[in-house]
Amino acid sequence: MFLPKLVSTIVLAATAVGGIDARAQTPQPGGVQYASAPVPLSPAAAASRADDDNFLLLREAARQDDASAAASYAARLPAYEIASYVDYYRLKPRLREASAVEARAFLERWKGSAIADRLRNDWLLELGKQRDWANFDQQLPLFVLNDDTQVKCYALVSRALKGERVTADARALLINPPAYGEACALLIATLAQSHQFDRDDLLAQLRLAGETHATGPAKRTAALLGGAENLTAQAVDLPALALARGLGASSIDHEIYLVAIGRMARTTLKLATVALEKNAPKLSPQEQATGWASVALAASMTLSPDAYAYWRRSAGAPLSADQLQWKTRIALRQLDWAMVRETIEAMPPQLRADPAWTYWLGRALLAQAPGQREQAHALFTRIADLNNFYGQLAMEELGLPLSIPAAGAPLASFEIAPMAANPGLRRALKFFSLRLRFEGTREWNWELRKMGERELIAAAEFARQNDILDRMVNTSERTRTEFDYTQRFPSPHNDILQPTTQSLGLDRAWVYGLIRQESRFITDARSGVGASGLMQVMPSTGAFVAKKIGLTDFVHTMLTDLRTNILLGANYMNMVLANADGSQALASAAYNAGPGRARSWRATLNAPMEGAIFAESIPYLETRTYVKNVLANATNYATLFENKPQSLKARLGVVTPSGARVNQLP
Repeated sequence: MFLPKLVSTIVLAATAVGGIDARAQTPQPGGVQYASAPVPLSPAAAASRADDDNFLLLREAARQDDASAAASYAARLPAYEIASYVDYYRLKPRLREASAVEARAFLERWKGSAIADRLRNDWLLELGKQRDWANFDQQLPLFVLNDDTQVKCYALVSRALKGERVTADARALLINPPAYGEACALLIATLAQSHQFDRDDLLAQLRLAGETHATGPAKRTAALLGGAENLTAQAVDLPALALARGLGASSIDHEIYLVAIGRMARTTLKLATVALEKNAPKLSPQEQATGWASVALAASMTLSPDAYAYWRRSAGAPLSADQLQWKTRIALRQLDWAMVRETIEAMPPQLRADPAWTYWLGRALLAQAPGQREQAHALFTRIADLNNFYGQLAMEELGLPLSIPAAGAPLASFEIAPMAANPGLRRALKFFSLRLRFEGTREWNWELRKMGERELIAAAEFARQNDILDRMVNTSERTRTEFDYTQRFPSPHNDILQPTTQSLGLDRAWVYGLIRQESRFITDARSGVGASGLMQVMPSTGAFVAKKIGLTDFVHTMLTDLRTNILLGANYMNMVLANADGSQALASAAYNAGPGRARSWRATLNAPMEGAIFAESIPYLETRTYVKNVLANATNYATLFENKPQSLKARLGVVTPSGARVNQLP
């Protein structure tokens, strides 16, 4: 039986600096290679290894907030090559008690570095917790990345306390209650007390907290509205009990009841709709619409055939960003272009500007009002230069060929040499050698901020030379005027992959498109649920496929072998493609989320559906993003391999309703 490979984030292990696998290898029967006997380390290498071990222990002590252990390990590293991180991990566990003088000394010592910005982020959070707004306001403008939601919440609190109007900024920021923490809770309370947030703002936060199953934020917001925290927690966590308790008399009781309706709809639509219908006479028209919007959202996320009717009953309800997007997706599935246009135009500007909704608004204009072709083409033009799923679709709407831009002049050695000498990139290589991919990526990306187009191409080439292909891809993707698509869409291990795909009759461009999305060519990538290798094959999937193809000696550790991983992954792709009747969109969904889920999504169809609409309405965010990226990748690979323009629309095709099939994958 398959274990679905749906995960929130792939945890990618690092490649070795000197190569993807720098271990000595000896041939083994069956083509699988295992490490040969280790070579004894020289004294210098042994000392370096000991330093690395102590550094890893220091890092872990800091992560555990063990200041004493961190100080002890740091003392063993007086001349470590990443000295700034030794200082950081020594200071971080006691930052709460450290003086402003000590924090500023660190920031001055490592001024301009990625780790200094990280420490400033940490310190800003501490200053916010301590309500030290003088130091907070002094440090905030120096925070370069400024990418921490809680720091942003503290910043708005500080401004609000000075009498500034921050309502619009707060509404735009406060969209994900599970990530609020103390800072954003303080912001909401501050704005409520200063009357910058009115009752409608607080109700929007209450509904959003219920929608995202954020019990703490729901309780706190309900209390600001005069509601009972215990009853709110019950509505979020135990909605059946909340519905059994009844509606209540006050308006806030009604709102808490509607939260319970939305939560219950996630478990059983029937009970939620019965409860809503039963109490409809006691609810205002807007409260009824709000209840139906919650039910419609839950129905949409299971692709229920009733979702469209529920959305129509929600007219007049204030909708969250997620509700607006799902209402649009269901309207797309119904080809209700009027509803598509109306709902996209109701989105807040930032959401409406997303390439997906820019594209579908253009499509709605063409379908609903052919005379608005010029306006639709203006929307398509706005996103056509984005080499992604919707950028490619927009180009096709404009009649432009999906081709590969001409490469710039070849790089000279003098252009790559500064990359090898760059201290930040060298730190990144060190972190990758220690399998600390998060820190390595942070250092790498920090340096990219300072680079022009030609330098980015050179940095990507430096990554290629060091077999860090994920950084090569990411770096090369940042250019806007100069391009090297061999960096953006590499095809390593073709000597293994091409014979495999040829023997299976499998589209090599699709396979590479999937690998690029799965692992970014990190051969020892490993997900949080155990998927391994270049093609991120689950152990249970590997065992199933191995049995099917007659690989009798399979054990799950073989998934880290490159040839075995490609063999099993490609064969699995072939199996899911056959079960999807040749639809790469459906097969890609099955590869990511599991064949059972893909089958259930297909079973909701009662007529052929445009592939782009099917992809956009996949219920799981990860799989929805995955399918779009895989097929956009595959289109680029096909253009490279065949040296002629391609069509993403043709690759997407249509997804047809499922018929009776035998030998379906479990």
